[in-house]
Formats: sequence, structure tokens, C-alpha cells
Amino acid sequence: MAKDDAYSRRGFLIGATAAVSGALTAHSAMALGASTSALRGRFLTHVSVVRVNQIEVTPNRSIGEDEAPDNSPAHIRSRREAFARGCPEGRMTWAVSWLALNDNRQEYKDARRLLASYHDQYGDEITFIPGGYFAPMYDTRAHNRETIHKALGLISTMVGGGYRPQCIVAGFLDAENQRYLATEEGIHVCQGQIWSQHGIDHGDGDGAICYPYYPSREHYLKPAQGAADFIDCVCLDGWTCDFLTARREGFEGGYNSRLGVGPIEAVGNLGTAAGRREMLDTTAVHFDRGHALNGFGWVTGIWEVSVGHDEDLTYWLQAVRDRWPDTSVLTEGEFGLKWREHTPSNASLNYQFDARGTGAPGSEKDLEIEWYMNREFRLALLRNWVKNEPPMVIDFTRYDLPAQEPQTLQREWSLMNVLNQKGTRPQDKPQRLGQLTAEDQRRIFVRYPELKKLK
Repeated sequence: MAKDDAYSRRGFLIGATAAVSGALTAHSAMALGASTSALRGRFLTHVSVVRVNQIEVTPNRSIGEDEAPDNSPAHIRSRREAFARGCPEGRMTWAVSWLALNDNRQEYKDARRLLASYHDQYGDEITFIPGGYFAPMYDTRAHNRETIHKALGLISTMVGGGYRPQCIVAGFLDAENQRYLATEEGIHVCQGQIWSQHGIDHGDGDGAICYPYYPSREHYLKPAQGAADFIDCVCLDGWTCDFLTARREGFEGGYNSRLGVGPIEAVGNLGTAAGRREMLDTTAVHFDRGHALNGFGWVTGIWEVSVGHDEDLTYWLQAVRDRWPDTSVLTEGEFGLKWREHTPSNASLNYQFDARGTGAPGSEKDLEIEWYMNREFRLALLRNWVKNEPPMVIDFTRYDLPAQEPQTLQREWSLMNVLNQKGTRPQDKPQRLGQLTAEDQRRIFVRYPELKKLK
């Protein structure tokens, strides 16, 4: 199908590349005071990871198994075909690990050529994933910066034609290296945080807001408060999760806190029917009520090629197309730049979410969680809506307070202060709004006066 035909096709819509590539100029103008309209629409981004070892935490150290056989060209081709069956005109992002970029085996040479052809054929984004999601937890900022710079050069050579990715897929990435991406590499989008991850996998990073924001130079999870700490790099979440299960610590209660649109947690743990239903229910939180509250909805996920579940990707994309036919399926870079084009700073951030349990394990049907996220703080209220009980504050994280990232290698990179949803500290006990300090209540009610009646 000719490129121009894509804009007249009903179903998944793809944003114009020219409009996205012009975002830098538009953003500069808006930063100087030009007016802009808020982002509108429904957006889905999908990232597939190609790697050699399970978790390549540094260029020469890996955790887990050798997954080379599961990252073959045949597996990559199967993933792309599954994506195309679900979304014929969509574009996706491929995140390639350091070892996969440098492996001299014929299988990986063929894989790199195949990925380059996907950029030429479909407009897919080919980019780098440093540290197997956990770069700052296992290597220094300076080493990670050097690796990122070298990898971007390898990506450009691999794809050819002067290609340059519009984003980095990093799992977690510290604030200084997100600033480096923007100022030195000219990359203004980073999948740089995994929302609400704590007590699971190889890194902890709870405390941010789950939709796009510009990070502060103080801490990658803190939205920039103004020009002095502003990093011009849109920070994106990695996985859209069920808000009810995400409030849990790791596998607390035998539940998986990362349950949502990811196939390992959903289909892998719950079975095909229940898992696919959970994937779609999680999507609906953002594309139905979330879309109404925020003006736009965004759902995202990173799926490793090695884990398979290609048929589940096809199902999910087809189901989204059928239920929300106006959804745009873009690369990570395209979506981030589109948001950046409409949003020059964090001043206008005001994300709100209202989700009731789906009935999946850990997502109790009689519970409802409301999230309020802005530049100054994030606030979560949990209540039993069946019994009409008053809401309890389970998270109140202030972003106006000073914050500092770890200066040594460690797994804990969270931002926690007043009250955190995971309940890992003695002070993390649910409480009524009226039990917060007078100053904290004032902050909340100035922005959300409708919450006063819930004290």
C-alpha cells in the first residue's frame, strides 16, 4: 500500500513523520511563549527487545540465561508479522542490546540486517537498550554514557542513510544521562522509568508519574519544577500496569504487582482467556475513563522477542483496533516528540486516573483507586466502592521537596517521601485526607478543591 493511503485507512492511524520531525523547532518556539494546544487522542506504543543474554547489565556482565536461540531472525520475523497482523499500518520500536549489536555470529549479522530493513520498509524505529533495563543500578553514569554514545553510532551504521533514532529505550536511566541525551546526542525522548516497580526483577524505581514528563536534574523520577532543573528529554514509562495490582510490593500476597498489558504477567500467569481479558481491561482504563479525564490516553509495553507470545500481541492490537479504531500506533520516539510538541514544560501537567478492580488476582473488584499526578505531587486514593467507604490516602509524593539520586551502585532508585503506595516504610500507612498535615492538605485542595468533601 502506498504511504499516502495510510492516512485514509480506517483503523489504526499513524502520525505524519514530517510533523513529528518538526517538533524540535515547534518546541523551541513554544518554550519562548508561543501558544500550543493540549495533546488529544489515543496512542499505543510497542517496543520489542532483541538481545543475547537475559539481562545484560553492563557490556561485559550478564545476569540470567543465554537467549541467543530465541533472538534469531526467525523469531524477529515472527514478532514483526504478528505486529503487522494486529496493526497493518503501525510502526513499532526495536531496542537492541549491546551484545546483539556486536555479536559476530551469522545469526546476529542477519538479525541486524533484518531490523534495518524494517526501518526501510515500515518506518520502524531501531534504537539501543543500555544495561538490560538496569543501567544505573549496575554501572556508573560515565560508563553508561560512553556505552550509549558508542551504541548510537553502531545503530546509525547498521541502519544506514544517516539514520538516527528519536529515543532511547532504557528501562531506568538517571537524570544526568537523560540530560546528556538531550544536550549532547540531540535525542529528546527516553523510555527512562518503569512506573511503580519495587521488590521485583533487578531494580526498584517507584515514585514517578506514569505519563510523560520532563525530569528534574535532581532525580529522574521527579518532574522538573522550573527552568533551573529542567531536562529537555521526555521521560516515558515502560509498561502500562493495572493500577490496583501496581500498588503492591513485588509479589506481596502472592500477586504480581506488574500485571497489566505485559504477556508474561497476564497470559503467562493467568492463561490465555483471563490474561487477554486483563490486557484489554488495563487498556480500557486509559482509553475510556482516562481519555475522558485527560484528553488523551496512552498505553505502552516492552516485550522481549525471546519470550514469544506473538499471537497475544496480534490479539491485543486487533482488539484495540476493533474497540478504539481511532488509536494511533507510533514508535516511542514519535509519541514522545508528539507530546513534546504540545507540552513545552511540566507546568500544565494534570493527569487523573480512576480505575476499579478488574477481578484479576490482586485487582479486587470491590476496590477503586484514583490517581492525581501533576508537577507538584502525586496522590492516590483507595476505597471500597461497593461498601461506599471513604477513600484512604495510600500515596502522597511531593515533588517540590529536594531529591537526590544514589551516587553509588545499588538497586534502590525510588523517590519516596510523605507516603508511598508500596507500604515498605513504617510511615506508609493508609490514612484519611484529613489526617495529612495542614500544609499537605492545603497543597492538595488548592489544586483539587473537589476533594475537600472527602476529608
